[in-house]
Amino acid sequence: MTTKMDAGGTGANDEEGTPVWLKDFPHTSAGEEAITRRAFTSYVIAGSGVFAASTLGAAVWTSLRELDPGTPTPIVDIGQVPEGKAFLFRYPGPDDPAILIHLTGGELVAYSQRCTHLGCVVIYEPGETELVCPCHEGIFDLATGDPIAGPPERPLPTIALEVRVNTIWALGIQR
Repeated sequence: MTTKMDAGGTGANDEEGTPVWLKDFPHTSAGEEAITRRAFTSYVIAGSGVFAASTLGAAVWTSLRELDPGTPTPIVDIGQVPEGKAFLFRYPGPDDPAILIHLTGGELVAYSQRCTHLGCVVIYEPGETELVCPCHEGIFDLATGDPIAGPPERPLPTIALEVRVNTIWALGIQR
């Protein structure tokens, strides 16, 4: 078998004019020349633009939507939550975990139990002075709900409370 260079000088051909490499790699895929590097780059840039626009749209929607501030709801009898203890409840809706803490000295505080970092549930250990998010080691001040350490930068949403005839009521969420 003799080989000759093709007219363009790009490779050797056999006697029938078929490139030698084609005998070694005879498989082709349909439409493999259909997309150029320039077209591929255009698709990637367009896809990135759509992704960025949708992310911006989601951020705007999140900041503009109205959150449920809650309605006055009875939580628990004050005698069931002694000083230094916590009571878990749902507020403002059935899927919203919240925590009520009877601080030493008689003060009552309540917060949304969702960490402001990524939404993990914060926990209270009796005798401690802070709420802890075990997911990313976020720590919040027990008396104020302000972040003390870890990645959270925003305080926990506070739930306004009122005692009515020995029953603790949640009045609404304060942001």
